[in-house]
Amino acid sequence: MTLRLTVVSDAICPWCWIGKKRLDDALAMLAESDPELSFEVTFFPFLLNPDMPAKGVDREAYRVARFGSLERSRELDAQVAEAGAASGLAFRHHLMRKTPNTTDAHRLSRFAAEAGVQREVMEGVFRAYFQEGRDIGDLSVLADIAGEAGMDRGAVAGRLAGDEARDQVAAEAMAASRAGISGVPTFVLNRHVLFSGAQAPETIAEALRTAARHPAILAAAE
Repeated sequence: MTLRLTVVSDAICPWCWIGKKRLDDALAMLAESDPELSFEVTFFPFLLNPDMPAKGVDREAYRVARFGSLERSRELDAQVAEAGAASGLAFRHHLMRKTPNTTDAHRLSRFAAEAGVQREVMEGVFRAYFQEGRDIGDLSVLADIAGEAGMDRGAVAGRLAGDEARDQVAAEAMAASRAGISGVPTFVLNRHVLFSGAQAPETIAEALRTAARHPAILAAAE
């Protein structure tokens, strides 16, 4: 039996990239220790900044407005960078110039799911923003990421140029908020919320192992 593991996340959230890496590590652990367990991983949209202008804003100005000072912003970035390094991820905050609107990144995620490469594309989106400083609110950057993951870049660019899936992303993000999800990443197994936050791989593996054998979760899979 394959269980559906949904990761509610936003491409602007550094802990979502860390959480994805730790989930990948946890699934690798389970593949060795519990090979009978199978998980279908999908990503569900959440908008941390639903009112963000379409072109994004200057990152330093945004961070100062949100956290009170550039010094505090840099302290938080350092904490994220340290946690990321412990998981094998390199955050390069000095390359990041914009805080983008992530609606189009979520649209790309939907298109990638159709093509069976959602996890690869989401990894590309996270790396593009947090490690390479690319503007993931830019449609050409998103099309490049799609092409790098093996999708047809031109076809994706054409879809992104229109409004396809824009309303669906907004509706799904709103549904997540109305369901009580306020922090990301949040991990949902067969419509049962397991936990929020970028937990350690061992913690994630144990949570999945235990939940996968819970009668209510098994019943939801039938």
